[in-house]
Amino acid sequence: MPMPTARDLMTPDVLSVPPETPILALAHLMAERHVSAVPVLSKEGQLLGLVSEADLIRRLADEEEKAPSWFAGLFADPVAQAERYARTHGVKAADVMTTEIVSVAPEDSAAKIAKTMEDKHVRRVLVVKDGKLMGIVSRADLLRALVAPPGQAEGASDEQIRRAVVAAMRKEPWVDTFHTVIEVKDGVVEIHGFSRSPAVQRALRVLAEGVPGVKDVKDMTQPMPAYLYAAA
Repeated sequence: MPMPTARDLMTPDVLSVPPETPILALAHLMAERHVSAVPVLSKEGQLLGLVSEADLIRRLADEEEKAPSWFAGLFADPVAQAERYARTHGVKAADVMTTEIVSVAPEDSAAKIAKTMEDKHVRRVLVVKDGKLMGIVSRADLLRALVAPPGQAEGASDEQIRRAVVAAMRKEPWVDTFHTVIEVKDGVVEIHGFSRSPAVQRALRVLAEGVPGVKDVKDMTQPMPAYLYAAA
């Protein structure tokens, strides 16, 4: 069984914001969506930076830090001081974002992604092609691939089936992959999360049933809450 690539593992529907997004609004957005990092994109879709929980927490911590004494200031780097001031007092995503982004190419293997995460001490990597964001691979995505059982000659493993279903979903514009989670147990596909309509639920079932190796499909989705409709 070939090793999966970043394209196979990544989550393509990544929550992102423009550089002028206010810090307070970004913090609320991250808390409501339960995400720990948000990419910052230009109008053209170019990746500019990444704002993580650590960036926001560091900003709050720096606000409480006292200014250095005049003597210590004599030996301080003015460029570093200016950059730190902007990150501490800035009110937009562009002010606090990290621009040194750890990224991988869509064709990079799971092994290379694992090594990158280990070397850079990061929990996630962005999948970037020609400067544009394609998706994100987290440790959970990577671990799921590494612990997946090898495929059998007689049929696909549960993990292979799950990937095939997710890959088919990504090709359809009507699928809301951000709010839909696929699990496979003994060849039975379970669809979890929220659904926008009965038509989408029916289409998802048909899609999953058409994937080779699927024995049955269980729709366990719930109607989309009103607050998620408003946020979408």
